[in-house]
Amino acid sequence: MIIEIDNGSGFCFGVTTAIKKAEEELAQGGTLYCLGDIVHNGMECERLRQMGLITINHDDLRDLHDVKVLLRAHGEPPATYELARRNNIEIIDATCPVVLKLQKRIKEQYELGGGQIVIFGKKGHAEVLGLVGQTQSNAIVIENFDEVKKLDFSRDIYLYSQTTKSLDEFHRIIDYIQGHISPTATFQSFDTICRSVANRMPNISQFATRHDLILFVCGRKSSNGKVLFGECLRVNPNTHLIEGPEEIEPEWLTGISSVGICGATSTPKWLMEQCRDAIMQMEMI
Repeated sequence: MIIEIDNGSGFCFGVTTAIKKAEEELAQGGTLYCLGDIVHNGMECERLRQMGLITINHDDLRDLHDVKVLLRAHGEPPATYELARRNNIEIIDATCPVVLKLQKRIKEQYELGGGQIVIFGKKGHAEVLGLVGQTQSNAIVIENFDEVKKLDFSRDIYLYSQTTKSLDEFHRIIDYIQGHISPTATFQSFDTICRSVANRMPNISQFATRHDLILFVCGRKSSNGKVLFGECLRVNPNTHLIEGPEEIEPEWLTGISSVGICGATSTPKWLMEQCRDAIMQMEMI
């Protein structure tokens, strides 16, 4: 049986940097907290927990003083930085540079005043909360194409996107707004989708067509993972989403000559390798 791990899968630059910063801090000793799961992958979070990383939420943060807290790649709203300043918390900022640039653009647009700032993204997602926070919570979040219809097309619209959203759906939203915006209103769209993530869609689609069976390794909380898994399933119906090797069913391998293993931007390479090794063990039984 041929087993191939997709070279294009695995941590994106932002996640890699955040984990590296966490490992460097933990190696120095002392206590390090992380605000939210450092990555949407339970097994990687557990690995770092065993190294000493303590995951907290925003309620926990309010009760902490004089400690180090790592901010993950997703980014945080200004209120988090202000709370840290008041509580004498040292911030280890691992916000992805792509997200930081987007936050800055939205903040500048908001401070100019007027119009609707619209963010195409998942409501409640950590990155989106950080983006909305740049507007004192006045930005409008739309999760999908259907929600674009609720906008006020008589007023100016400034459209941005969560960095990991679908490029195709973003362009559908742009086309709809352009077709409905009032002649007296301004519409500007800013393509803020991360290309290192967006480019994975066509690449993973090609990868999924090359194998009889696709194992998509991903934490079930990953937004990016849901999109990429959906694309694999579209081109290869014999695709299964698993969080780790223990979820692989031996009967999936019956009559299969090639297996492709891939994952999300939050999937560590070592986990995909464990899945490969588990399949090799099943073959030997």
